Amino acid sequence: MQVFLSILRKEFIQIFRDKRMLAIIILVPVVQMMVLVYAANMEVKNVDVVVVDNDLSQSSRSLANRFSGSPFFTLTGTTFNEKEAEALLKDDAADLILSIPAGFEEKLIREGNASLQLIFNAINGSAAEISAGYAQNVLLDYNAGIISETLAIERNESPGGINTVVRYWYNELLDYKHFMAPGILVILVTIIGMFLSGMNLVKEKEIGTTEQLNVTPIRKHQLIAAKLIPFWVIALFDLAFGLLIAKFLFKLPIEGSLLVLFTYAAIYLVGVLAAGLLISTFAETQQQVLFIGYFIIMIFILMGGIFTPVESMPRWAQIIDIFNPVCYFMQVIRMVLLKGSGFGDIIPQIIFSVIFGILMMAFSILKYRKRA
Repeated sequence: MQVFLSILRKEFIQIFRDKRMLAIIILVPVVQMMVLVYAANMEVKNVDVVVVDNDLSQSSRSLANRFSGSPFFTLTGTTFNEKEAEALLKDDAADLILSIPAGFEEKLIREGNASLQLIFNAINGSAAEISAGYAQNVLLDYNAGIISETLAIERNESPGGINTVVRYWYNELLDYKHFMAPGILVILVTIIGMFLSGMNLVKEKEIGTTEQLNVTPIRKHQLIAAKLIPFWVIALFDLAFGLLIAKFLFKLPIEGSLLVLFTYAAIYLVGVLAAGLLISTFAETQQQVLFIGYFIIMIFILMGGIFTPVESMPRWAQIIDIFNPVCYFMQVIRMVLLKGSGFGDIIPQIIFSVIFGILMMAFSILKYRKRA
């Protein structure tokens, strides 16, 4: 036990002597939280609209004003030439063409319905789909205004229909930062844990101190535990530090118990740190650890549900995600922080993380070659 504590103490001293390591521990969480939460944003704003108004009526002008008055659309120009509008779309000077045909108002009054055309720049399919949803809401609001004027009823009343009131749970204001901040925290903790633990052992190989450790009277599992515990503590510290930044900078709500979150994070990190150490047993240099770790972690992150819901992925991808630890932590942190979930709600995620941690630790211990 005394030897184990000596090795553990040596690891902490070695970490805090390395100024680059301290920069990673302190600066990385600040930069990632302050930059990525704003940058990794799926909200669509300032959609540039060009209006092709061939009707020049009060109704067409009213419709164009509805778009310009929306917080999501910016009216960048008006033209009477479809080709000119399409040229602006091709040059990325516009994202949407609102084409109002001649006779729009006349048909609206005489026949009770009229057609118009919306043309979207769909190079970014996701942004185009979201923009189409915004445009549909503007048109529905415009249509409701016509109905209320025609039937002389209040806008919030529906003649013989059903009035619906929409309420969003857990993120009532649909603040995208509240959705992204927990996901960025998962990425932060995972990257720091996996890379630092993997690079630490390889660094010992590069500077030639591995052999000194190998001849110490300490068992393999004790040596690996002494290697992992400092980074386990650091990763939990970075999680707490990131939560503080998210709380005060983004007003992130914390509905659930932090004890639940940190208990799960402690279990999760055992598997992630052991995975980093397992990578280091195959690598001879820190560059190799970075390449292998980057390849693995990018798959984990992109399939973890931070940008695309797992339920929207193809069936084969959902099956692969069963073995993705990041996916489970992404679920847990959002459930605890935004929904207030407790231990009973995250039992499946806990079971997976325990199994994952045991397997990674076992493989790391078996793969590491200690010759005393």
